[in-house]
Amino acid sequence: MARKPAQPRPDDSRLREDAQALHVALSELVRLYQFRDRDRICCHDISVTQCHALEVLVERGAQRSQELSAGLRLDKSTTTRVVDALVRKGYVERTPDIEDRRAVSLRATAAGRRLYHRINDDLVEGQQALIADLPPETRRASIELIHRLARSAEARFVAGSGCAPAACEPSDGASPGCR
Repeated sequence: MARKPAQPRPDDSRLREDAQALHVALSELVRLYQFRDRDRICCHDISVTQCHALEVLVERGAQRSQELSAGLRLDKSTTTRVVDALVRKGYVERTPDIEDRRAVSLRATAAGRRLYHRINDDLVEGQQALIADLPPETRRASIELIHRLARSAEARFVAGSGCAPAACEPSDGASPGCR
């Protein structure tokens, strides 16, 4: 049973304005990071999505394609195309699954792990320059806030308690909206 989204409290008149400001700020940040990631990662001859797949395999270890799909929040056919490209480039390998010899497990190769760490180090250096002029307590508070927003967004949008595409229907006869 899906939970209904929390309704704003009547005593918080600024909630809508703050939500709009958060939307604008996050949209701008996401756009900037998408371009940064594309420009920094693609120079290593892999796409941003391939880098995310490599990150999941390095950080979480070998796993089946279905588990990787879930971790990337991609459908199985897209995940297969991403993995196929990484296998061709020598960054990922398919091996017999140790629990079920009929299944295949995906894992990062040594070259894939080296590439992931090289890209990650480059991105972390960029983050370091970004936050260098912030006081330590502001850095830590910002990091905690971003983690809390991510957990909240996951619980609301990813875990199925928010508006899923299947739950959308035209709300005003013209544009889709959540029920």
